[in-house]
Amino acid sequence: MSSSSKPKRYFVNTLPDYDGAPIPLERELWVERCRDTVQRVFTHQGTGFDDCDGGLYVGVAGVAFMAHRVAQSPHFAGDRARLLTKAQTYLGHALSYCDQPQVRADRAMQSAFLLGSAGVWALAAVVANEVGRSDDCDNFLARYAAVADICMPVKFLDCGSDEMFVGRAGYLTGLLYLRSRLGREVLPDEKVALLLHSVVQSGREYAKKHRSPCPLMYAYYDVEYLGAAHGLSSILMTLLHFPWFVAGDQAVERDIRASVDFLLHVQTPRGNFPCDLEDVTKPRRSQDELIHWCHGAPGVMQLMAKAYLTWQDPRYLESCLRSGQMIWERGLLRKGPGICHGIGGSGYAFLLLYRLTTELRWLHRARQFAEFMFTDEFKQARTPDCPYSLFEGLAGTACFLADLLEPRSATFPLIDPF
Repeated sequence: MSSSSKPKRYFVNTLPDYDGAPIPLERELWVERCRDTVQRVFTHQGTGFDDCDGGLYVGVAGVAFMAHRVAQSPHFAGDRARLLTKAQTYLGHALSYCDQPQVRADRAMQSAFLLGSAGVWALAAVVANEVGRSDDCDNFLARYAAVADICMPVKFLDCGSDEMFVGRAGYLTGLLYLRSRLGREVLPDEKVALLLHSVVQSGREYAKKHRSPCPLMYAYYDVEYLGAAHGLSSILMTLLHFPWFVAGDQAVERDIRASVDFLLHVQTPRGNFPCDLEDVTKPRRSQDELIHWCHGAPGVMQLMAKAYLTWQDPRYLESCLRSGQMIWERGLLRKGPGICHGIGGSGYAFLLLYRLTTELRWLHRARQFAEFMFTDEFKQARTPDCPYSLFEGLAGTACFLADLLEPRSATFPLIDPF
């Protein structure tokens, strides 16, 4: 294939597909590859002021998450103490950054889960609990709870108040993360309900004002994103994680489900999803489609999986399967190994499908994508801006490799549809 005919966004997939044979665990191989990846991150990730910017997403807090995440795996029991020490070290730098006057002065970033201080405090609480520092855990939980009032007003951010990185969906996702790791409710249900009502009200008001084709719509910096990073799909998935709220109001459930069905309706014949609402009316050329967790099928699939688990409607499962096939064909992304817009995110889509269906072809495909990241061909991939970070770089890749060893419980970092 000539260089001019090569797809610009992905490598052509010539990997062997599943042939029905048993899949060997190859434990030693994947443990060693994961361990080597973790060590590369530790060796190269800086801890200066600028390295701490970007929270869990691209800051050193995300490296702390990786260390803690891998430490949970029984396959790394011998590394556990060292990994937890590393997690605390990186968190120490991130927490110091959060306490800098210029950072504290940015009130909106206090409640940001993926990009700001709230996510750092959430992870710090989990790690403190892990190492038996209960007073520190309580302190970090109190700090997380205290910033709920910041994101309570319907329009608390001019750029858009509801998305995952800095908005309400992110803050609520942090509550879910803390509940899953600690078994504790950080906020009373009454206050959580107020946050959820703000999300719904915001979506209704925007949809009405802009005559949106679905009852809930949101914008981030004036773009009506549909994907997981800043858009409709992750906001809807977050709402579905609070079934007592959804089922408690028929109008709310109606609007959420109609919005999910809108996304189902705009899924492309190949199985991808438009990046934003403009792409629905002016579709991109096939070769220009974004097949990323942040913008595209790997992220929207998480919503469809949650919708299937919520309502048991086979249309949502079929949507996931169509996306999975398309990701197999076009998901060897040239942007690198990351989980946001790299091959790690594609691999996590396959692990999600394996958990949904228990079909071995999806585990095989996840393994094949992981294997590809250790080939000479993959060396042609782009180097991410933050090459050792959780979402753009190798820290997220390490989480994916660890999850390959425990695929029945594999979860995308911090954002779990199950």
